[in-house]
Amino acid sequence: MEKVIDITERVPAMKKRRRRRTNFKFLALVTIFLFIIIILLYFQLPYSDIKKIDIKGAALKEDTYYIDQSNLKINDSLWGFKISEVEQAIAQHEWVKSVTVERKFLNEVQITVEEWQKVAYISQDGEFYPMLDNGIVFEESNEIVPIDAPIFRDFENEALRKKLLKELANLKPEVLSLISQINANPTEADPYSITLFMNDGYEVRADANTLAEKLNYYPSIIAQIESEDVSEKGIVDIEVGSYYRPFSDEYTLIKENTEKTEEPAEETENADTEEGGQLEEQNEEEPE
Repeated sequence: MEKVIDITERVPAMKKRRRRRTNFKFLALVTIFLFIIIILLYFQLPYSDIKKIDIKGAALKEDTYYIDQSNLKINDSLWGFKISEVEQAIAQHEWVKSVTVERKFLNEVQITVEEWQKVAYISQDGEFYPMLDNGIVFEESNEIVPIDAPIFRDFENEALRKKLLKELANLKPEVLSLISQINANPTEADPYSITLFMNDGYEVRADANTLAEKLNYYPSIIAQIESEDVSEKGIVDIEVGSYYRPFSDEYTLIKENTEKTEEPAEETENADTEEGGQLEEQNEEEPE
């Protein structure tokens, strides 16, 4: 037989559950109310003002430059600007690859700038201008000879310069750091011919179209050359294939070619001298 619970016994339990639900609703409403009050106070008090602007990734320009470009100022409202507008203001510069703006914590702004990589310098009017891997020449110059990237010489052809910059950007950092100077020496047969002067004393002849592909093997090429007890540095030619020639052989070849070029000139000069002498003799023999 089932036990019958008297209604008088159930009423207190029901009241207790009802009171618990009422208290829970009351606490929830109070919590929401307090949260709204805190939010309102946060926006009304200086706690929502910008206290710090952090710049990350800047190398070509100072942090203060990007802060000025963002139009953000300390004590401005953290929520008083559009992120997209700040990003657009900074990204419009041709040396900026990308930019990201974030609100951090309660009163900080972080601006992360990704600049195009500096891969070389070009000498103009006695000053050195950085060149970036997107092909542009950076506007700020340096009077001191740079050592953190190779220097371009005689690069009048802009297409060749841009092509080479892209190739340099694909080089391994340890290989790029070995290049001291790059000279353009185009010919009709090879308009992309270049000469690289390396910090370790070697000279490299290459084609700008295949520079990154072949020059990345430069350390192993030099290691192989020096393992053969070669006592003299020289020229590493990677235009077609790869071979090495000591400087002494190169200079001897240049000297021989120069002498061959000078010999016909001397013969012509001697012939002119002899002809002049004969004319003088003929003039002396003619009667007055």
